[in-house]
Amino acid sequence: MGFAKDSFKWDELTITRGIVETFMSDFLDSIDLDVAVVGAGPSGITAARILANEGHKVGIFERNLQIGGGIWGGGMLFPRIAVEQEAAWLMEEVGIRLREWEDGTVIADAVESATKMTAAAIDAGARILVGIEAEDVVVDDDNRVCGVVINWGAVSGAGLHVDPLAVHAKVVIDGTGHPCELSRLVETRVPGACIDNLFECIPGEASMNARAGEAALIENTREVYPGLIVSGMAANAISKSYRMGAIFGGMLLSGQKAAQIASEIVKSRS
Repeated sequence: MGFAKDSFKWDELTITRGIVETFMSDFLDSIDLDVAVVGAGPSGITAARILANEGHKVGIFERNLQIGGGIWGGGMLFPRIAVEQEAAWLMEEVGIRLREWEDGTVIADAVESATKMTAAAIDAGARILVGIEAEDVVVDDDNRVCGVVINWGAVSGAGLHVDPLAVHAKVVIDGTGHPCELSRLVETRVPGACIDNLFECIPGEASMNARAGEAALIENTREVYPGLIVSGMAANAISKSYRMGAIFGGMLLSGQKAAQIASEIVKSRS
């Protein structure tokens, strides 16, 4: 069994047209969103899945060519992650197999977790655009965040000066992880912007205290500036809360809370 070359009706241009035309159609369908999620880590993917299941139009912009954020490497390249029992249901509902462990935790395969969470988000209707980074936010006349400014990740990587394009959204979720890049952009570029935390600036995360970091993460997940929600490690980083390492229950519950907040905002602005 195989291919007979003479039976093919397609040629190289068939492939080119198929890729360009279908991508452009999907891309144009992704420039006016209910929710724009920046960063395809576990919190962003969880938020996107929940929002898409509720019928919201969601796009995820990820500068890398892979999804999953820091989940792939597990702990120190051992591809396993820990999750608290309280958050295990968010993994079970997308079919991730869990191994009972000690002291109220379960263990999951990092690769299975990344792929199944992502597939579930796509199946729910979220669109994930890889290789595209958010280099800025769009603001309205009241300086409320109302979208993101995007460009190819390879453009900034090559140091090229290429003007970006813009995407509109009713609300934006900063899921950029430890650097909390989108929140920092708002703080430095939006006139008069003040990120909602206890500091005069974004201080970054504190050193590791896994239990304290997990306990703080849900409270830290919130709308920190009009139109901008922080989730996942970005939420802890803006509040000088602790890092946690390879335990991901807080990330998942943070994504769930971010989705709840975003859904309320979208409904209020529809």
